[in-house]
Amino acid sequence: MQLYCNSLTQYSRLQTREVKIGDLLLGNLNPIRLQTMTTTDTMDTVATVEQTIRCIEAGAELVRITAPSKKEAENLLNIKNELRKRGYTTPLVADIHFTPNAAEIAARIVEKVRVNPGNYVDKKKFEQIDYTDAEYIEEIERIRERFMPLITICKEYGTAMRIGTNHGSLSDRIMSRYGDTPNGMVESAMEFLRIARAENYHNILLSMKASNPQVMVQAYRLLIQQMNAEFGELYPLHLGVTEAGDGEDGRIKSAAGIGTLLEDGIGDTIRVSLTEDPEFEIPVCKDLVKRYTGNGTVQKNGNIPTINKIPYSPFVYKRRETFSVDNIGGRQVPVVVADLSKLTEITPKQLESIGYVYDELTDKWNISDAAADYIFTGHQLLNFSLPGTLKVIVYPAAWALATDQEKYFPLFDASGYTEALLKSEFINFVMMDCFSDQTSINDYTNLDELGKDPTVVLCLSSEIKHAMPAVRRMFMELENRQIKNPAILLTDSNWQTIDEHLIHYSTECGALFLDGFGDGICLGMTKESYAMQAAGKTQDTSGRNYSSNTTIEQFINATAFGILQATRTRISKTEYISCPSCGRTLFDLQETTAKIRSVTNHLKGVKIAIMGCIVNGPGEMADADFGYVGSGVGKITLYKGKEIMKRNIDSEIAVDQLINLLKESEAWIEPA
Repeated sequence: MQLYCNSLTQYSRLQTREVKIGDLLLGNLNPIRLQTMTTTDTMDTVATVEQTIRCIEAGAELVRITAPSKKEAENLLNIKNELRKRGYTTPLVADIHFTPNAAEIAARIVEKVRVNPGNYVDKKKFEQIDYTDAEYIEEIERIRERFMPLITICKEYGTAMRIGTNHGSLSDRIMSRYGDTPNGMVESAMEFLRIARAENYHNILLSMKASNPQVMVQAYRLLIQQMNAEFGELYPLHLGVTEAGDGEDGRIKSAAGIGTLLEDGIGDTIRVSLTEDPEFEIPVCKDLVKRYTGNGTVQKNGNIPTINKIPYSPFVYKRRETFSVDNIGGRQVPVVVADLSKLTEITPKQLESIGYVYDELTDKWNISDAAADYIFTGHQLLNFSLPGTLKVIVYPAAWALATDQEKYFPLFDASGYTEALLKSEFINFVMMDCFSDQTSINDYTNLDELGKDPTVVLCLSSEIKHAMPAVRRMFMELENRQIKNPAILLTDSNWQTIDEHLIHYSTECGALFLDGFGDGICLGMTKESYAMQAAGKTQDTSGRNYSSNTTIEQFINATAFGILQATRTRISKTEYISCPSCGRTLFDLQETTAKIRSVTNHLKGVKIAIMGCIVNGPGEMADADFGYVGSGVGKITLYKGKEIMKRNIDSEIAVDQLINLLKESEAWIEPA
């Protein structure tokens, strides 16, 4: 199987063609460029200019502005002139949907245009059409005729282009032949790229965006493979997860998707799509990229054995096959282990931070959907009765003193387990430091023996600064040796701000879960980072405050469940697919998203899309169960799947109507 990156064990940027966007060079191992998109009305020149300046001063190297029709495209000249007058020369990108005429105008004004092959020529009516080969070729020729004028203009004016495929807006034609798949996304972009190459136009980037990180990652990998196979060269890639949402959830989902690719050296520019003001996207982009630059430079992982054949498909999600050890592994959802070992004393009150609330009046525990399955307490044995589902992991010396050995289980290191005389008859957790130069333990020592023990749950981590490739390589070794023990991902963070921790956890663990690896997750902080967070209020790089009312343990537990949710491996809450807003938005997206979340966030497993306009509506909602879409000023259309249920509702009553639709669809439960 051809690799989609230079190496699975050594960090190495994937070399792509160089693209010129104004004076900015992108691709060809140039720095990973950061970008965002304005949310103002493009016809409001002053507001758009001022927001663009805020984005540039935050660190944006490109700024995208929507141009849904000819008038907005024409006004890009006024925006550009005002920016240049104020001394800002950052390249501008016109975002085009549906309207080739607008693209042709914009390409004469700004440095780059973005077109969506799913709706630039094709129309999406959600119709199934069976094309003969001759009819399909005829449709490609129709696309060529309509796309050619834009190519000609871009060549004449030196304008760059992004061919940006979106999972949710694939055309009926692509859907009819390829389905709603990563392969369909790739072919949608390749059709346009082949036409451009035939005209000797190469100033092109590509993107494969989806709101589902699994789909997004697979599509980029397939695109790389396809470009290599057809052309023997790669065009630069713009990375992003569409409609990621806001707050921690939006950051986690973005980092899981974008970070997975960056870890393998893939990506030339990134945009984090948050339902927040666009200048707040840039610090998150910086946190993602700085892992690979400056002080965050990835170290050579010299101790990781190379691998020539991948024992799994990186293009199709399939969870690693394991046997069950109690509630870990097999077909069970990944477990969450909460690390409470840094607490000096653990009380029932402190379990609230990981989802367990004790009611003294009824003498009962209330357990949330995001309650940890295990706690690691180090050397501490608890002096109170545990909730019925919670279990405790301790070091072997403490476990030997525990009276209830159906609730307490030992955690060994690899050498300690092989030498131990006393072991649990139920579960033994065994830590393995994967291929770290800092450990003298041979990672392969007694690996086959561990694999024969039906009580062993492996706990994989690595002292290597960027641990993901080392842990992934160990999973490959387990696959090659047919070792089926379940494995928990252990990930510590040595970063400082909340966003940095989120990015680190989501990248390291998200990348593994997206490839089907991991039967559990345990997040922690190094002593230095934990002490810094515990010392007081910490402000992250985007200006959001880490509330002193939120404990570190609560933050880490929520992050663990957020990663499982983002990677679609364990659903514990409502999922929101929320676009980042732009000049097309027909209502206050941030306020509306917050309002909808406040009344629906108890609907576990329901996916609700909140879209600002019809452009981001039925298409880009992709796999949402329900949709809330702007259809006119102050007007909302409600969807169930891709079917319109209620059209042009007054926005004042639209949230109530959404609740009614959820009730009619038997997706509603009353909040507790």
